[in-house]
Amino acid sequence: MRAERSADVVVVGAGPAGLTAARCAAEGGAEVLVLDASPGPGGQIWRGLREEQPGHAAALLREVRGLGVQILSQAQVSFAEPLNGSRHTLVVSTPENLCWVRANTVILATGATERFLPFPGWTLPGVVGAGGLQAMTKCGLDVRGQRVVVAGSGPLLLAVAASLQERAARVVAVAEQARWSGLIRFGLSASRLPGKSAEALKLAASLRGVPYWPGTYPLRASGNSRLEAVTLRRAGRDLTLACDWLAAGFGLVPDTRVAQLLGCALNRTGAVQVSAWQQTSRPGIYAAGEVTGVGGVDKALLEGFVAGCAATGQVRRLGDVAGQVERQRAFQAALEQSFALRPELRDLPGPDTVVCRCEDVRQRDLQGCTSWADAKLQTRCGMGACQGRVCGPATTTLHGWTVTGLRPPLTPVPISELLQAAEPRAQPHTDPPRPLRGPPSPAPIPLFKEETA
Repeated sequence: MRAERSADVVVVGAGPAGLTAARCAAEGGAEVLVLDASPGPGGQIWRGLREEQPGHAAALLREVRGLGVQILSQAQVSFAEPLNGSRHTLVVSTPENLCWVRANTVILATGATERFLPFPGWTLPGVVGAGGLQAMTKCGLDVRGQRVVVAGSGPLLLAVAASLQERAARVVAVAEQARWSGLIRFGLSASRLPGKSAEALKLAASLRGVPYWPGTYPLRASGNSRLEAVTLRRAGRDLTLACDWLAAGFGLVPDTRVAQLLGCALNRTGAVQVSAWQQTSRPGIYAAGEVTGVGGVDKALLEGFVAGCAATGQVRRLGDVAGQVERQRAFQAALEQSFALRPELRDLPGPDTVVCRCEDVRQRDLQGCTSWADAKLQTRCGMGACQGRVCGPATTTLHGWTVTGLRPPLTPVPISELLQAAEPRAQPHTDPPRPLRGPPSPAPIPLFKEETA
């Protein structure tokens, strides 16, 4: 028998947006199930979150648990079945088996992934994503006394550098590819939002003494069997720094795979297209957080609140939320413009530079290709285990290709699970949907002012 579960609302993702959406939906009387691919709730920014910790994030998790919300960790959406009446069906891969999850409403809070850009030496051990190194240190990697260069683009670089400093790493430098003009524009936009100036000052204080170089980007990483040095282009000159780790990330890319599997439309920036109430182009499906556009934790919390309320008919609670959403989206637009990738980055990979690590496809192999589909046919680029999560955004930057042709399963699934799934299924849940209890009195919109690295 294959496993089946059902709920009024299924939330995909247990980061800030997902937890907030789950809480609001549960407050409206819905039975809520949260699916998350990680070992525990919190998403990338709150990785390792536990109820007993201090702070707003742990308080949110306690509220979610207290409302009876079920959180299924290590649960990755692999397939989606066509809409059956008013019920959506997600096929989820768990450590035990495949599980068919059915819901009247789905809220997507799948977050974002790091954008990696290939350059000579980027596959050396010791060269990792900026957020990836931060995650590894949170999970126990000891970097005390080790030399780290943080490079790429976006505010995440500073948060990563500060996190590494807290763990006694020696941050040699932070190399930001954006120019000073873009950073000033971003700072002015951030200062218009409550709490952002204080956050920036706190971050700057924690990085006192660490060189911060705008207009600087990595040219190559070098070493024998492991990273030994990185060469940066700064002010038109090449600068080589000895280091043990290079944490390189060129911004974030919305993780829209589940949304595309469900047929949700994307906007011109590649994020999930939503209405003012976070409704996607598909009935009964909402989206919140970085999947609708990268804008930080406050945007994620606000959109999670809106999605959770709108999905369960709690219109009274939304009040004047539209103005706050517009301010957050203006901040998102400023973020995209200020940290736009410079054209020189397209010339970083040499002919022998690996672009698709799963299938060992090099830059020279892609030169005759005209599109993402053509590259897959001619070189198998994007057809490995990660299904283009790394090389897809990279080729969009390098060649201007639009990543198309997403097919299930979204994650590798053992053949044994597929065989088990072919067995007769358990009887589906046939009880009529429970009526939702009336919404609570209007509450203030929860915008947290602290952002935990």
